[in-house]
Amino acid sequence: MTRNRPVPRADWNGRRRRVNASHQPDPRDRPARLTVGVVGAGRVGPALAAALQLAGHRPVAASGVSDTSVRRAAAMLPDVPLVPPAEVLDRADLVLLTVPDDALPGLVEGLAETGAVRPGQLLVHTSGRYGTNVLEPALRAGALPLALHPAMTFTGTPVDVQRLAGCSFGVTAPEELRLAAEALVIEMGGEPEWIAEENRPLYHAALALGANHLVTLVAESMDLLRDAGVAAPDRMLGPLLGAALDNALRSGDAALTGPVARGDAGTVAAHVTELRKHAPQTVAGYLAMARATADRALAHGLLKPELAEDLLGVLANGGGTGTTEGGDR
Repeated sequence: MTRNRPVPRADWNGRRRRVNASHQPDPRDRPARLTVGVVGAGRVGPALAAALQLAGHRPVAASGVSDTSVRRAAAMLPDVPLVPPAEVLDRADLVLLTVPDDALPGLVEGLAETGAVRPGQLLVHTSGRYGTNVLEPALRAGALPLALHPAMTFTGTPVDVQRLAGCSFGVTAPEELRLAAEALVIEMGGEPEWIAEENRPLYHAALALGANHLVTLVAESMDLLRDAGVAAPDRMLGPLLGAALDNALRSGDAALTGPVARGDAGTVAAHVTELRKHAPQTVAGYLAMARATADRALAHGLLKPELAEDLLGVLANGGGTGTTEGGDR
């Protein structure tokens, strides 16, 4: 295993070079390209390596365990050999650690303990949860640590590379490596968004709440529409959800509409009754989201207090009527 060889450095003199899908700078105009390795050929790693290749860097090795990972690496990074993780580090100046969050600390420790990490090597992980502290064992071995998390959902196909154009990256880096982190993100077509080490878990929770839960909500909505006899629920939901997302991003809570924001307690109660009959597994989620929506609508003056009382009573009773005989609650 070769040790302490010089590491070529990219052009990190502070100039912001924006890269997009329509205009890729000529790689020959970019000095000191890096050799790139991928440890964990899941959906993310090959896409980022392919994006770096478009910027003129050279993928030289990848590691993957499952048959799916092997096929994905072959499709996204043709002619790049699959080798064990330690050999990836031996061949590459820039190593992408693209493994599941829970596997990352053990991987870093193992690589450092076995001497696979060399001084001056750029180690980049893509976990949203962690900053650079998780790379501390590699830092002690002389590596240069970066946390670059693309705020994007990945399919494991070439379309992912195109979607990186304009994608925000949650970036955490030591002060002396901020220019390096910024340059790499921009070369992949992204936009760096600086996240403090202590804020990484909150940052990641926010993304999961918005993106991961959105998929669940949309899938459940499509299932219910099919049960209601709608032949093409995707076609029905597409324009509605597109408009709702656009309005929410533009206007925040002011974009709230629907029976909860209006205080239509009877409609909400009817919804819950139907859900209990046809999809009882969705009731808890509906009630939780309705309560959160009611709280936000109240706080922003969209839901009138006099209407909120009956609505909150319905939600507190799990979709039953908000009042009992004699008006007691």
